[in-house]
Amino acid sequence: TSTGHMKEKLGHFYSISAVSKVGCNTQNLDPEQEDPEKNLCKIPSLQELEEVLHSAPRSCRHGDEVWPNLYLGDMFMSHDKLGLWQLSITHVLNASHGKLCCKGSDDFYGTTVKYYGVPANDLPTFDLSPFFYPAAEFIHQALTSGGKVFVHCAVGVSRSAALVLAYLMIHHHLTLLSSVRCVQQKRWIFPNRGFLRQLIALDQKLQEKGLNEPK
Repeated sequence: TSTGHMKEKLGHFYSISAVSKVGCNTQNLDPEQEDPEKNLCKIPSLQELEEVLHSAPRSCRHGDEVWPNLYLGDMFMSHDKLGLWQLSITHVLNASHGKLCCKGSDDFYGTTVKYYGVPANDLPTFDLSPFFYPAAEFIHQALTSGGKVFVHCAVGVSRSAALVLAYLMIHHHLTLLSSVRCVQQKRWIFPNRGFLRQLIALDQKLQEKGLNEPK
């Protein structure tokens, strides 16, 4: 992601306030339209998904709690070791490992925080899908062991957001639309078109196996 592209994503919605801390209310998510013949929930088209993403309020902080004990944010927050300590963060997932100015590494966080780096480029041509399951497992293991996870990339709206959506789909059996609506309650996100296509494919795969349903 170029600096100009990052600024474009930041736009006018970026808030300097540190972190919002609220979990997701899945009870208020709208159920997806079901296909009675296939008994599947509606798989969104790319256009429909982008319309849902565009419809959300454009507000971000450096970190937002988008699911209980799961924070989604930017590289500014990832560099704030004191702030992460104050949030009791035990695990950091860096979706921009080795990119731009992201400092994240095992050496940077030391032994007090478990680190997982995904060297993703925020480009529609980058295949993020091989990281969906490993990243989801890292988050799942952290949360089920009583930890708190901070997932980030440079801006916290594309690469890291896509991995958080995949986690909700894989481990909480939410459809893609329900996952998007869940995260949107707390943070503006907009994965690039390539990532959205890969998430649509994941949604299709999970639904065909009967693993996803609207909550």
